[in-house]
Amino acid sequence: MDFGVLKGPADAELIKSSTTSGFTKDVIEASRDVPVLVDFWAAWCSPCKQLTPLLEKVVTSYGGKVRLVKINVDEHPAISGQLQVQSLPTVYAFRDGRPLDGFKGAQPESAIRAFIGRILGEDAESDLATVLAQAEEVLQQGDVQTAAGVFAEALQQDQHNPTALAGLARCYLHTGDIERAEQTIALVPPDAQNVAAIKGVKAALQLARKAGQDDNRSELESRINSNPADHQARFDLAVALAARGQKTEAVDHLLDAVRRDREWNEQAARKQLVELFYAWGPKDPATIEGRRRLSSLLFS
Repeated sequence: MDFGVLKGPADAELIKSSTTSGFTKDVIEASRDVPVLVDFWAAWCSPCKQLTPLLEKVVTSYGGKVRLVKINVDEHPAISGQLQVQSLPTVYAFRDGRPLDGFKGAQPESAIRAFIGRILGEDAESDLATVLAQAEEVLQQGDVQTAAGVFAEALQQDQHNPTALAGLARCYLHTGDIERAEQTIALVPPDAQNVAAIKGVKAALQLARKAGQDDNRSELESRINSNPADHQARFDLAVALAARGQKTEAVDHLLDAVRRDREWNEQAARKQLVELFYAWGPKDPATIEGRRRLSSLLFS
């Protein structure tokens, strides 16, 4: 299923080059509606060539909540002189018709996002967090289409938001579209790979892939009936059960494995339980009950 996401805004004013005469309209007046970043650059400036594409990428990902205006200081020196721009690249953020903040030199994407986040203010970040929490609740209630739409809207504001990407990927998983789920999770920035929501989707993807493999549950059950101490068979059966949505049975077998030999295969059963909890999410009843039972077993 295609939820129609990750399409950039069509606003021609989002990113533009300006001039001395156009500065008032493009920056001063425009910043009364949304914050405007002004990128002072020159053709001979190597760091400028690194920074400007990143600025364009990040600004585009915010879906119109911030704009970018580029000023070539060699062609239009008056504005940079008034703002005392002494090195390139220099970026100033304007809001409500006045310069608010700025930075000098090439910056990594994460620093640019942090800068824009400060300009937009904590209220915008809080609003987005609230929207994502609501989308999560909708998904938990089983309304996948509505949840996907909310996650998609959030991604128009922040295309690399890990919570929104994880939520959308889980929506695809709910529809059985593993390929699109994998494509979505591949968009997560490297510095967000260890976010709990992302780790959860990756664990869920692993389960989904295993569900597509040959079903050997009967064979594994026979092995366990013959030898209850066959930890590997019990472990493999639990994974196969979880991959096919038999959550309670999977938890039962893994807890049994922990009870029989907690240290087997470097605590593989306990670790697999934790992976399942990631995959199912913290609000899933199987996760809540499984965590309670695991804690009771480990600390009894």
